[in-house]
Order: sequence, then structure tokens, then C-alpha cells
Amino acid sequence: MSRLPSGATRHARDLVLLIARVGLGVVFVAHGWQKFRTNGLAATASGFEQMGVPAPTLSAYYAAGAELIAGAALILGFLTTVAGVLLALDMAGAFLFVHLSNGVFVAEGGWELVVVLGLAALTLAAVGPGRYSIDRILVRSTADRATLSV
Repeated sequence: MSRLPSGATRHARDLVLLIARVGLGVVFVAHGWQKFRTNGLAATASGFEQMGVPAPTLSAYYAAGAELIAGAALILGFLTTVAGVLLALDMAGAFLFVHLSNGVFVAEGGWELVVVLGLAALTLAAVGPGRYSIDRILVRSTADRATLSV
């Protein structure tokens, strides 16, 4: 098996990170929009209360806000580490308070989807957004300014 040159490997890795970030971000934005606008925050909080989620109103605001704003941040590759951690915490709450007792399968209200989403968000937080991101532009810009001022 031939190995790609290191430049091609980096570009492939960055392209995969871009695709993963955008795909995951779109899913989170859709879920946040659903909580915020389609269902409404009051109905989301009421649903959370029925499911036994602690502080249901605060939890509804957090879930909708994190999914919508941090999901958009993932799409852009902006504050990716923070966005990934916030979304992973959101999914940890969904896992613990809603889906854990329902078993694995999503068709039965289980936890498989929230685990995959949470782990993917946490992975992006750990690995970073890749070259094709706002974070990369900001880091490069900051590094250039530091170099110029020396």
C-alpha cells in the first residue's frame, strides 16, 4: 500500500475534519432550532420536566442555546474546543437524564445517537478544527502579529 505524501495527508485530514465539523454542526443546529423555534422553549422545558430533567427551564435554554450556537460554531470552526465541550456536556445530560434507562437503540428512545453525537463533539474539541476553519485563521493571524512585534 502506498503512502500519501505528508502534504496530501494533511490536506486529506483537514478535509475530513471540515466535513465532520459541518455535518455534526448541522445536526446540532437542527436540534437546537427545533427546541428553540419549532417546539418552543416553553414546550421543550415542559417535555424536559416530564422526563425528569433537573431544572427543566434552565436545561431547555442550555440545550437549545448550546445546540444552536455551538453547532454553528462547529460549522465555522470557531472556538471549536469550547463548542465541542459544551455540546459533549449537553449530550452527557441527555444520556444521563433521558436516554440511559431506555437501552441502546434510538428507535426505543435509547442512547446510541446522543453518545455518538457527544463523542464526536468531544473528539473535535480534542483534535481541533483543522486548517479550513476560523480558528486556524485567528491562530495564524495572532502568530503573525507576535512575529512582527518581536
